[in-house]
Amino acid sequence: MFSPARLNNRLGVLLLFLADAAALVAIFYLALAIRVYILPEFIKVIPVFGQDIRGYWWIFLFWLAFFIYEEGYSRRFALWDEVKFIWKSSFFALVAIFTVLFISKRGPDFSRTLVITMGALTFALLPFIRPRIKKALYELSILTRKVLIVGSGEAALKAREAVLNEPNLGYEVVAFVDDAGTRELACCKVHKGIKSIERYIKAGGIHDVIIAKPELPKEQLSDLINHVQHKAENTLYIPDVSGIAVSGTKIRHFFREQTMMIEVKNNLANPLIYGTKRVIDYAAGVLISIFFLPLMALIAILVKIDSKGPAILCQKRLGKNASEFGCYKFRTMLPDAEERLRHILETDPNAKEEYEKYWKLTDDPRITRIGRILRKTSLDELPQILNVLRGEMSLIGPRPYLPREWDHIKEESPVIHALPPGITGLWQVSGRNNQDYAFRITMDSWYVKNWSLWLDVMILFKTIGVVISRDGAR
Repeated sequence: MFSPARLNNRLGVLLLFLADAAALVAIFYLALAIRVYILPEFIKVIPVFGQDIRGYWWIFLFWLAFFIYEEGYSRRFALWDEVKFIWKSSFFALVAIFTVLFISKRGPDFSRTLVITMGALTFALLPFIRPRIKKALYELSILTRKVLIVGSGEAALKAREAVLNEPNLGYEVVAFVDDAGTRELACCKVHKGIKSIERYIKAGGIHDVIIAKPELPKEQLSDLINHVQHKAENTLYIPDVSGIAVSGTKIRHFFREQTMMIEVKNNLANPLIYGTKRVIDYAAGVLISIFFLPLMALIAILVKIDSKGPAILCQKRLGKNASEFGCYKFRTMLPDAEERLRHILETDPNAKEEYEKYWKLTDDPRITRIGRILRKTSLDELPQILNVLRGEMSLIGPRPYLPREWDHIKEESPVIHALPPGITGLWQVSGRNNQDYAFRITMDSWYVKNWSLWLDVMILFKTIGVVISRDGAR
């Protein structure tokens, strides 16, 4: 017999499967409308659509089959991994569909334009639709997974924050269990006695157990993991390691020695992957320059009209290998900004405290009227496309630090400056100016350690969302 919690979870999986199917059908009909009514207006050589749409039922089976194969209903994904799962499944579904059409020689009986359009729409829309479906199910307390954390120290608190900061996982931390500590931790009860964990799992309908007690001796830790493994659906262990790359790491098993190793890849050492990043930078830089040239000209005129001084500034910044370069930016401050800043910091203790923490000022009086608009929309950084074309910057990368910030970043410089700085980056999509200075350095270091082309894609998409919502913009 399944417990109510597990029955509820299986109901959620069924509802998610049906919602995926409904979303795919809706996307199909949207693709059909584009194929029938829009594309013929722009591409005259496309023939009139005349197939019976009931004959397309089988393509949905491929999509759903790959969703199942890629563990879309048995694994929990963080938001970025959810997008990767959707794109990967959709790509293989398209490959499978066209393979069937080729082998069966039935290509002429189906509109390949319609299938490709559906695939493109799936790539674009499903990453927005599926997480919202899951969020709706979570709000109804369906598909959520109850989590029990073993431990009550700093590692346990970090484990709780980690899972709660990824709402797409659907985890609900219900309690902690430990042999010592307080009765309550982060508004959750701390149960006494790790040896009684089996009783807590059954009584609370726990799905997953997170073991976050790095202070345990090796043998006790192994015994605890082995004991919990067959009492909960999943056991998550947090190793006593921090500060290393986590994205793309793999576990290597050595069965005879009954041991394992964590493999940490250096994607920067792969010339093909890194070369691809630079090619994308140059290609995108050319396209953006052509597309935004009229807008950049208009902004330059508005900056000149708004206040005296040059429209574009060239500031010294630290680039790859910490070498200095001239970074271009639309001027957003008054010409005497440095003198004004010095006066503000000398006369206003609150402003000085804020600046030392964030290196920014709320409602900065030095910013011009047009400058406020440019900063809120991030348009002030458009001239940095020139730096990208010159090879000094990348579309996505660490922050381009000022030379005077060297004392604050010199310890992390060998990591941060292993890549060219970016127009946007991980810290910009992680709260932007709402985060303190130390957090920005940590994010830049984390980005370089975990760098991959996929991470760049995700940061690019999140940047668009941040700019639209103006999250943290000043």
